Amino acid sequence: MGGPHGGPFLLFHVLCFLLTLSEVGSQNSKACALPCPPNSSCVNGAACRCAPGFISFSGEIFTDPLESCDDINECGPPSPVDCGSSADCQNTEGGYYCTCSPGYEPVSGAMIFRNESENTCRDVDECQHRPRVCKGRSVCINTEGNYTCQCPPGLEFSPEDPRHCTDVDECSSGQHQCHNSTVCFNTVGSYTCHCREGWEPKHGLKNKQTDTICKEISFPAWTAPPGIKSRSLSAFFERVQKMSRDFKPAMAKKSMQDLVGSVDDLLKNSGDLESLDQSSKHVTVTHLLSGLEQILRTLAKAMPKGSFTYRSLDNTELSLVVQEQGKGNVTVGQSHARMLLDWAVAAAAEESGPTVVGILSSQNMKKLLANASLKLDSEKLKETYKSPVRGAKVTLLSAVSSVFLSNTNTEKLDSNVSFAFALHEQPELKPRQELICAFWKKDSNGNGSWATTGCWKMGRGNGSITCQCSHLSSFAILMAHYDVEDPKLALITKVGLALSLACLLLCILTFLLVRPIQGSRTTVHLHLCICLFVGSAIFLAGIENEGGEVGTRCRLVAVLLHYCFLAAFCWMSLEGVELYFLVVRVFQGQGLRKLWLCLIGYGVPLIIVGISAGAYSKGYGREKFCWLNFEGGFLWSFVGPVTFIVLGNAIIFVITVWKLTQKFSEINPDIKKLKKARVLTITAIAQLFVLGCTWVFGLLLFDPESWVLSYIFSILNCLQGFFLFVLYCLLNKKVREEYRKWACMVAGNKYSEFATTTSGSGSSHNQTQALRPSESGM
Repeated sequence: MGGPHGGPFLLFHVLCFLLTLSEVGSQNSKACALPCPPNSSCVNGAACRCAPGFISFSGEIFTDPLESCDDINECGPPSPVDCGSSADCQNTEGGYYCTCSPGYEPVSGAMIFRNESENTCRDVDECQHRPRVCKGRSVCINTEGNYTCQCPPGLEFSPEDPRHCTDVDECSSGQHQCHNSTVCFNTVGSYTCHCREGWEPKHGLKNKQTDTICKEISFPAWTAPPGIKSRSLSAFFERVQKMSRDFKPAMAKKSMQDLVGSVDDLLKNSGDLESLDQSSKHVTVTHLLSGLEQILRTLAKAMPKGSFTYRSLDNTELSLVVQEQGKGNVTVGQSHARMLLDWAVAAAAEESGPTVVGILSSQNMKKLLANASLKLDSEKLKETYKSPVRGAKVTLLSAVSSVFLSNTNTEKLDSNVSFAFALHEQPELKPRQELICAFWKKDSNGNGSWATTGCWKMGRGNGSITCQCSHLSSFAILMAHYDVEDPKLALITKVGLALSLACLLLCILTFLLVRPIQGSRTTVHLHLCICLFVGSAIFLAGIENEGGEVGTRCRLVAVLLHYCFLAAFCWMSLEGVELYFLVVRVFQGQGLRKLWLCLIGYGVPLIIVGISAGAYSKGYGREKFCWLNFEGGFLWSFVGPVTFIVLGNAIIFVITVWKLTQKFSEINPDIKKLKKARVLTITAIAQLFVLGCTWVFGLLLFDPESWVLSYIFSILNCLQGFFLFVLYCLLNKKVREEYRKWACMVAGNKYSEFATTTSGSGSSHNQTQALRPSESGM
């Protein structure tokens, strides 16, 4: 470097250095005497000043060329910067800015700001984020600016992931508190205590809870219905009590089979049950059906889950299903009946155990349900038949099927239940007949009857009937024969009987007040009309049994009708006897005295009715009419005496006609007397014919099969009083004269000469009558 070229070279370097210094101080008006470090500027050409946000060790202005301007940390202490709450200060090269702290966000949307006045930070709810910040079953809990994850009771954090909860098995770890009568079942986050098979929760407790306490299932108490005296029934309930004492839950299936067999034995060999009255039979069958439903429901709870079907030797069938409540429908049934219902209907509202669905079908129950009444929907039937329906005669066509479920509140179901009943008979329906779906309805007195409310027929085919019901009970298919009232026939009966009563009353007054006709035959006619009048009045007022139940009133009406009509026929037989004395023994003496007439006329029917009522009082009264019951031949207590009387009178009339024929063929017959005897005979025969024909049709009326018979009886019954009035009053000359006399007295006129003459001849006739009482009947 010390060579000839060293001078120029050194000069070049100096010039370059000066040029650099001139560029550094180009910001000032004057060239800076010393070089300023980065982030600074020259001041007055002799010092350097750090830029805002920077500072040197010596201060803001310095002259030492070795100084440097370093960044000021505005966020560090001591710092005048205040970003406000929930915010953090962020230092930058030569400056700073404020941001919301983690877990907070600005309301204004500006992510950075300079001071507290611009701070709009608020807490962020991390628990609302998606995807969830806490995994699995862990629960997120928001905190101010943060969150925490917690596990619910029965769960704990997984060692692999502190934010993921896993189940704690309390049953295997021994952390449960189940009673020793239950079995612990682990659930996610908890556990439940289940009753053992053959056990049930104690009263007031529920199954499958953490505090469940169970007891062994026991055979329900079942005793005989109060007030029913029957040896067969008592023996049956003794067997039931033995089953109850020997019952073990493990033997539930066998106990069900034994119970069904015992019921079959009771109904098959009913013994004295058949002799019970209708009301007692229906109380018994109601008690049996309700008791079987309760016991079968209880015993089914002790059975293992699954389905079970049993058919006894007497063709009684039991089908049931036991399982945890499912979804959708379940079908249960056998050859007699099938049932389709929703599982939600079958399950009990407050029970969490297995659900029971069962149906018991028995054909032998028919014996106790004979002649059971049917409660009709009168308004609906009236619209169908366009006339009032007073009752129905029912015939049982299927087995009686009793349904039992875990749900005991079955009076109004959330969804309808469908049934298909097999018909044991295929009837041909006649007019006023139909097949109906009926159920056995229990009343407040423990009795029961068939009813149709809430059940309706859906269809018929393949030997079965499909029904739907909105409630559950014991069901069957009935064939109902409706008793439709004929308004025209009812009007004819009421108006005609009123006319007959008026005519009979006129006859009674005539026989009492018209003196010229007084005699033994008039006495017979008087009491005949009295019996018919009282009987017709009772018939008009009380023959119909509207309630359907045979009570005291109906039995009393039947007894009175039995007596009055028997008495009428007895007095009619006495007229035949009087006619015999008049014609056959006219020259040998008088007829019977009045005392004997009354003893025979009223005493004989009283004896017959008394013996009948004493022998079988239940024979009086029927479901529709207050008349004699057809069962057991009880009707012969009326038909027998009437037949004997009619045949006896017929024999007397034959003898009378034969004697009259002989007397007419005599050499010197008393033509006048014989003609009168002939007239009396003809009238007596006509009377017998009218009364006899009326009751031939009358006996058929109480179980009518034809409208023609009903109309004939009504017309003849209405004509009885009118016929007797015409026969014994209007056709009698002496009675007509008395009527004319009474009419004149009412009109206020004096008697004519003809009336006086008639009266005189009447007096003369009375004297003759007093001398010859044997001819008074003429």
